[in-house]
Formats: sequence, structure tokens, C-alpha cells
Amino acid sequence: MTSAVATQTRNLPLLVTPSLAAGRTYIVTGANTGLGFEASKHLATLGAGKVILAVRNPAAGDIAKQEIDTAAGTAGTSVVEVWPLDMASYDSVRAFVRRVDAELERVDAVVLNAAVAQAKREMAEGHLLSVTVNVLSTILLATLLLPVVKRKAAEGAMPRLVMVASRAGFDSKEDWRGSRGILYGPTKLAETLAVRHLARELVPADKTGVIINLVCPGLCVTNLARNAPQDFTEKLREMHAKFGRTAEDGSRTLLHGVVAGVESHGKLLHSCEDGEYVAPSNLALG
Repeated sequence: MTSAVATQTRNLPLLVTPSLAAGRTYIVTGANTGLGFEASKHLATLGAGKVILAVRNPAAGDIAKQEIDTAAGTAGTSVVEVWPLDMASYDSVRAFVRRVDAELERVDAVVLNAAVAQAKREMAEGHLLSVTVNVLSTILLATLLLPVVKRKAAEGAMPRLVMVASRAGFDSKEDWRGSRGILYGPTKLAETLAVRHLARELVPADKTGVIINLVCPGLCVTNLARNAPQDFTEKLREMHAKFGRTAEDGSRTLLHGVVAGVESHGKLLHSCEDGEYVAPSNLALG
């Protein structure tokens, strides 16, 4: 617990500035709530040219869009668009990438934030829902978007694929084939390993044209674990009260990934800095 608290820095820097955001196009998955919502609100407020809220529930996305427009003062001239994306469906992932390719003139960064944490053994695409959403569809989306964002990068710019990971995976001891736990840790570990492999296939990044990095937002007060067992959520609430970051503060780690340089390619970022050598944290973190 001591190491967990030590890495929960508060009041993180906001490293995306108006000059960096102006005119740029961003895609954020899972953007109607929590970290994705707060990151999208920052980007719109900072003057982004377009912010795509990629969400499973378009109605919830429309509500988020209205709240972002109000906060950013962009009502009537909104740069925010709501696009459907169901990470539990491979067809939806493919359709989303086709739309990005067909409709967007440029893509500067994609924040792959959508994830689930639940104990119910619900299936999707022949796998446990957590495995499909947190690992398989996330990697499918990243892989399909790679050539698209590279082609749509502004001249001289390097687009980013920011993968929202978790150091909780490094402490995981669950086996998802028989586990009845929430599986969040194991799936985030699998995602991290897959992204590292993908990044190794695209080196050096300044030659291949796309920076892929991993971001652990730390323990943040969100509703991610709303479908987790009661004993887990009670423990999580206690940890939130003691040292949890707000969703807004945690979203700044995602925005760090959006602007981090080529040196971040394939690396894990934490607390708006290089997190490669930070000791593994308590299981519930990030």
C-alpha cells in the first residue's frame, strides 16, 4: 500500500496546451464517462478542431457532448461528435475504422480508453466480455487504425495511439480461463504485453510514423467497477477516499500520452512521466 500511495501524485500537470491542441483531431473511446469524458472535455476546451466521442451508447454520448459543449463554451459551434463504437463487437470495431478512414481528413491522436470490470461471466465474440473488450477488440482497433492514422497524419506530425493500461496487471495472479473474479488485472496485463509487442514491430517510431504508448492513470474515482462484486467495490471506495485521484486529475495522464514524444514509444507512462521503473502497485490501482 505504501508504494501505491507514493505514486498517487495529485494535481498533475496539464501538458496539452491550446497551441498544441488547436485544429487537431482526437478520438477518445469510452468517452461518455470517467477519464475519457474528462480528457475529451479538456481537448474541446483547449481548442481542438474535432473531438470524436467513441461510445457504446450514443444516447449517453449525446448527454456527454452537451456537457462538454457547456463546459467548453462551444454550444452552437461544437467540435464534438458522437460516433457509435461497441467494443464487444468486432463488426462494430471494423465499421468504426472504416468510418474514420472515410470521414476524417486528419487524425492526430486516438486514446483507447474503453474498458470493463465485472465478475459476471458474460460472453462476447466467443470470449469473456472483459477479455473481448479490454484485450482483443482493443488490439484489433489499434491494429486496424495504425495505417489509417499514419496516412491521415498532418505533414511533419506523428500521430499517437494512447493505450490506457494498468499497473494492476503486474500484480495479477488470476487465470481468466477459470476465474470468477473481475478479471480486470489479467486483461490489462495481456493488453500491455500485446501493445509492447506491437510497438516493437514498429521501430523506430520516427521512421514508421506512429507513436504507441501505454498510460496507467493510477487509482481514480470513476464508475469503472460499477458491475464488480460488493466486497470489491466497498474496498475500492475506501481506497478512493484515502488516496484516489479525481477523474479529471487522472485524465491528465491520458493527455500526457497524447503529447509525449518519440521516446515514449512502447513505454508505460504514469503520473505524467516515464513509468517504466515504478514499482508495481497495489492490485486495485489504475
